Amino acid sequence: MNLRVYNTLTRVTEPFVPLQDGHVRMYVCGMTIYDLCHIGHARMMLAFDVIQRWLKALGYRVTYVRNITDIDDKIIRRAVERGISIRALTDEMIAAMRRDIGALGIETPSLEPRATEYVPQMLDLIGRLQKKGLAYQGSEGDVNFAVRKFPGYGKLSGKSLDELRAGERVAVLVGKDDPLDFVMWKSAKAGEPADAKWDSVYGPGRPGWHIECSAMCAQTLGETFDIHGGGADLQFPHHENEIAQSEGATGKPLARFWLHNGFLRLDNEKMSKSLGNFFTIREVLAHYDAETVRFFLLRAHYRSALNYSDLNLDDARSGLRRLYTALQLVPPADVALDWSTPFAQRFRAAMNDDFGTPEAVAVLFALANEVNKTRSAELSGLLKALGATLGLLQGDAAAFLRGQRNDATQPDDAAIDALVQARSAAKAARDFAEADRIRKVLADSGIVLKDSAAGSVWERGP
Repeated sequence: MNLRVYNTLTRVTEPFVPLQDGHVRMYVCGMTIYDLCHIGHARMMLAFDVIQRWLKALGYRVTYVRNITDIDDKIIRRAVERGISIRALTDEMIAAMRRDIGALGIETPSLEPRATEYVPQMLDLIGRLQKKGLAYQGSEGDVNFAVRKFPGYGKLSGKSLDELRAGERVAVLVGKDDPLDFVMWKSAKAGEPADAKWDSVYGPGRPGWHIECSAMCAQTLGETFDIHGGGADLQFPHHENEIAQSEGATGKPLARFWLHNGFLRLDNEKMSKSLGNFFTIREVLAHYDAETVRFFLLRAHYRSALNYSDLNLDDARSGLRRLYTALQLVPPADVALDWSTPFAQRFRAAMNDDFGTPEAVAVLFALANEVNKTRSAELSGLLKALGATLGLLQGDAAAFLRGQRNDATQPDDAAIDALVQARSAAKAARDFAEADRIRKVLADSGIVLKDSAAGSVWERGP
């Protein structure tokens, strides 16, 4: 089965074929850097980390660009509040972001452009749009995009201009020809710090959010590329406006596939800083190990909503222990991934169906059960190799299990029973070295065995 991807633009799942044979170019809207990243941000970055990992597993060369927005109203306000320069704030927050998401095993993109490094390209793009009659400078100095002059507006979000107009509040037309128009260049305001503005033919100011991404993706990936991604909340207006600007200027499609990840929710509300209902990545990692958090996030399909709770994280930790218990029971052989084997075929079919991580994880559990039954080092090696494509199961199994042994939820009963049965089978076969090894595996996990004529029973140790 070849890779099929749900395209937000067409609203159907389509066969994925890159523009250039063997090479995928992907742009993902990254963080606006004014504070620490929360776990909802991690959900977005992990979703596209898994996607780029799988594309590489399929043999593609991937140029993955995830931008950084380092100039914005919130950034300016925070820098002023703290009495530091914008650059000092954004440098600090970028370093913090990299530490936090690095702990989750999220790989560094091929390119990570900062918006402030591409202002000339943004101004050039605005000039091209102005020459085509799609941009104008308003009475207040801002340069706006004329939405009604771009015939394809609304094709990504499915919103018509009439629907957008009907949903308006009282129109504020100061500096605009139409309330639907959006800002591409913001005129400098009184009192803004010096590093919040650039000189231009339009006067001192700074770029709007939407034009930043249009310029950066064109400069790094070309006028048309394969995948554009981001959170579902960016579909409108940010990505809709990107399409209008980029395609208005070039006359070419911006991206062939648009991918959007679902929200991480807390008490059935989208997790966001504006609502104040969020946990930073650091807060979560103070209570749960990084691989458990990663496993929790990817057990859900990237497009689905996911509810954050301690119960769900505890369940993820229990599941991850089951997988590592199999790897400790049977040390994995160093094997190359053979996609012709049944478990690997099922795993690949799941991932090739719009990056179906829930089904792929189910294959890992089935494979772990088979490892427990057969004690096959080759199957154990396959388990580890398949896990690697998701960024999982690459740690030392014994160390992981030791680190969790005092957690009352771990390991789960099914994993313990499988180990006890395997030990009983080893004793019956007079393979006492193997039986002793399994006893040690259980002991390292905090499980105490009691042997009797009737068989072995177990209990959790202190």
